[in-house]
Amino acid sequence: MANLRDIRRRIKSVKNTAQITKAMQMVAASKMRKAQQAALNGRDYAQLLNSVIVSVRDAVEETLHPLLQQRELKNELVILMSTDKGLCGALNTNILREVLKFDPARTQFVSIGRKGTQFLARTRRNMIADFPLAERPTFAQCKQISKFCIDKFLDGSVDKVTILYPRFVNTLSQVPTALPILPITSLEEVGIKTNYAPLPKLEGGMTFEPNPQAVLDAILPAYVHYIVYQTQLGTRASEQSARMVAMKSATDNAKSLVKDLTLEYNKARQASITNEILEIATAQLALG
Repeated sequence: MANLRDIRRRIKSVKNTAQITKAMQMVAASKMRKAQQAALNGRDYAQLLNSVIVSVRDAVEETLHPLLQQRELKNELVILMSTDKGLCGALNTNILREVLKFDPARTQFVSIGRKGTQFLARTRRNMIADFPLAERPTFAQCKQISKFCIDKFLDGSVDKVTILYPRFVNTLSQVPTALPILPITSLEEVGIKTNYAPLPKLEGGMTFEPNPQAVLDAILPAYVHYIVYQTQLGTRASEQSARMVAMKSATDNAKSLVKDLTLEYNKARQASITNEILEIATAQLALG
């Protein structure tokens, strides 16, 4: 009977776990739809922004702007985007594995998300700043991060700035991506990596007021701000998608385990009843 009690206890425990994972799955599914929509809504704006920058860049001398200047790579700044919580499958593991590919001797990190911050501290990487990952990132919040990185690039502290984040492809696929954002080199390449395609150039070109150089001075920092904002939205969409899939898998596994334990319980109970019948029959024969 002790064996039957243990099985009943395990069945109850697994059912309780299934209820929790099911609830987390439903919450993640609700947040996932909102996060995915927020990530997808910015793609049209990114396409137009890329098109404008490509046109204005062609009208000026690229080397005149500091955000376009290539320098010898001595120090690199990596913006690491992870999540604050776990239970989202291998999302964080895949991202943090990419961190190990960067040379620790010449790489500085800015962490966004508690999981990344903990990993950088545990592996003793050079983390110069960390920022919280907002539930619903705003452009103003992301601008603080990108401005910090732009200042580091302009004062010569770093020669390259890269964003390491889980790029949202669809609900089942989130790809760890290292996206260089400074210096701004190939906007077309950036567009591809962020799932955007730059619009074709308008016939007859564009007219810039007061002049192309002034427009470039204003639009390049805005472009960097926007990329950081968009990658944060993509990270949130990836997180909720991965958590929903992971919790659905956990719920399905729990239900399958309950079926197996129930079958085991029924077999053990049947064996126990059979033994009791045999004992009664044996006792009757002995008395007869």
